[in-house]
Amino acid sequence: MSKLASERSVQTDPQALLTTMIRIRRLEERCAALYSAGAIRGFLHLCVGEEAVAAGVLDALGPDDAVVSTYREHGHALARGIPMAALLAEMFGRTTGCSHGRGGSMHLFDAARRFYGGNAIVAGGIPLATGLALADRYRDRPWVTACLFGDGAVAEGEFHESLNLAALWRLPVVFCCENNRYAMGTALERSHAETDLALRAGSYGLRAWAVDGMDAVAVREATALAVDTARTGAGPCFLELRTYRFRAHSMYDADRYRDRAEIDEWKDRDPIDRLATLLTDEGLLGAGGRAALEAAADAEIDEAVAVAEAGPIEPVEDLTRHVTTEVPA
Repeated sequence: MSKLASERSVQTDPQALLTTMIRIRRLEERCAALYSAGAIRGFLHLCVGEEAVAAGVLDALGPDDAVVSTYREHGHALARGIPMAALLAEMFGRTTGCSHGRGGSMHLFDAARRFYGGNAIVAGGIPLATGLALADRYRDRPWVTACLFGDGAVAEGEFHESLNLAALWRLPVVFCCENNRYAMGTALERSHAETDLALRAGSYGLRAWAVDGMDAVAVREATALAVDTARTGAGPCFLELRTYRFRAHSMYDADRYRDRAEIDEWKDRDPIDRLATLLTDEGLLGAGGRAALEAAADAEIDEAVAVAEAGPIEPVEDLTRHVTTEVPA
């Protein structure tokens, strides 16, 4: 049996994971250029380097499962199936955006796909995800909620309260910690006395383990196991997805708190390069295959940008819409 075949279940499609990661990477790189050109304003947090988490976690979920994310959620939203044009229109502030142009980069939302943010508050999505899982349990629905958050959220009270209740009530939720080792500019070891986050989460009595977050196949397999565990009533799980962001915390960040050598060391583990090499070695990705995927992603982005830019800006008269409940006449 080949190495790749032995590392994946029959449900895992590594070629699809590679395609998703390339789409995310190319979109994020284009967003950086659009931001520099003034087309995207406000805050912009890119997930370049962390694509394996988005591709692997989201691929393991069913269409009825819920997703709660953070302000670094472009990749999660794209992997969930939200159209690229709707994502970009939101960042451009157009009414055709997935949040009607009111949320911007940090508040992507799509209730039809059960994608509940995008949340600008650190750890703010964790109690929301716990509540969604509780609602599904009350209604006897066989659904799971996946909650993605960064390592900085582990220092917040909501994290501990939510994990305790989820474990106590055996709720169908999978907590997915994207541990990129920095909470904004603060290194993990400078803010956490115990840096093994899976160990800390496990103290609440739920299943918790660490995963190589730079390996999309490993992420997908771990998430599938966690989702199956939660869905069958065995209680919540916690995944510490050890990853790294190649870019700064945000476009405003000067990124002076990391050594260049550290960044280069992690870039040597680029999740796209690793999976592309593995697929090539297995004979599953031919010569020029990656370039073709990148060209297809670029063409998709070009079309999405054009569609997004053509979307209308919300008129001032609609300023109070979606603020209070609209009562039918």
